[in-house]
Amino acid sequence: MRVFPGARRAARPRRAARPRRAARPRRAARAREARRPAPRRAVPSLPVPARAALGVLPGLAAVAALALCAHGVEEAVQERVDRRSATAAARAAGTHTAPRPPIVPRSAWLANTSPTQPPPRYDDTVVAVFVHHTDSPNAYSCADTPRIIRHLHEGQTRARRWDDIGYNFLVDRCGVIYEGRAGGADRAVTGAHTQGFNHRTVGIAAIGTFTAGTEVPRVMTDAIAALAAWKLGPSGTDPRARVRLVSSNSGSRYAAGTHADLPVVAGHSDGYMTSCPGAALAARLPEIRELAARLQNRPRDPQARTRITP
Repeated sequence: MRVFPGARRAARPRRAARPRRAARPRRAARAREARRPAPRRAVPSLPVPARAALGVLPGLAAVAALALCAHGVEEAVQERVDRRSATAAARAAGTHTAPRPPIVPRSAWLANTSPTQPPPRYDDTVVAVFVHHTDSPNAYSCADTPRIIRHLHEGQTRARRWDDIGYNFLVDRCGVIYEGRAGGADRAVTGAHTQGFNHRTVGIAAIGTFTAGTEVPRVMTDAIAALAAWKLGPSGTDPRARVRLVSSNSGSRYAAGTHADLPVVAGHSDGYMTSCPGAALAARLPEIRELAARLQNRPRDPQARTRITP
C-alpha cells in the first residue's frame, strides 16, 4: 500500500491476550505431598561382624539374633548417655571446690611412744563439719602447739581409752592447721568428735576455750573456714546450707535412727548436749559459713540457709 507524505500509517491491530492458566488447585499439591515417602528414622547400625553372621543364619534364628544385636546397640547408647550424665554431675560438683590449705602432718606432734592403734575407718564422703573447742588454756605460744596436741591425744587414748585423738583437725590461735586423727587428711576419715554424728562429718577443734566474752582470733576462724570449704568441696556441699544426718547413738540430742536437719557447718552443741564450742566461737559460725562459701566460689544466696542437702 502506498503511503502519501504526511499521512499516518494505520496501527496494526493488537493480538488478543491469551487467557492466564488457572492456578493449580491446592488439592493437587496436597496429593503430591501425600505421595512423598515419609523420612526414614535413623536406626543404629549393626557392627560388620554381626551383619555377616546374620547372612548365614536361618530365618527365625536370624530374627532372634537381630533382636539381640539391636538390644545391645540400645544398651551401648544408654551407657554413653549415663556416662555423659555422670561426667556432667562431677563437673557441676567440681565448680565449687576450694584449694587445700596448708596442713601440718600428725608426725609433727605425735610421740614415738604412742600406743599402737587399729586401722582407721572411712566414709564415702564428707557432707558436714562440726566445730569444737578443746577447753584448754588460751594463753599459749603457737610454737608450743605440738605439745598441746600431744597432751590432748594422751588424755583421749590413755585416760578415755580411745583408739586415737577424736578430732580430724586442730587449729591453733595463729591459724595453723594440724592433722589430728590418723587416716589421711585428704580422705573421709571417720572421727570420734560428735557422738551420734561421726559418719560423713569432719571434726575441727579450735585449741583454747571460747566461752562468752572471749576473743576468737580472726586467723583462727579464717583457717576453720578454709578447711571446711576444702573438705566439703568434693561432695558439692554448700557450707551455708543444712544437711540431713542420721543419728547413730541415742546419747546425742537425737535418738538412734532419727533424721536430724543440722547446719552443714555446725557447732558441737547442735548434735550433742554440751556448751562446746563455746558461745564466743558459736557466734562466729555464720561468718565462717559465708567465708567458706566464698572460698568455694559460690554466689550470694539468701535462701542457702534454708536449703536441705540430702
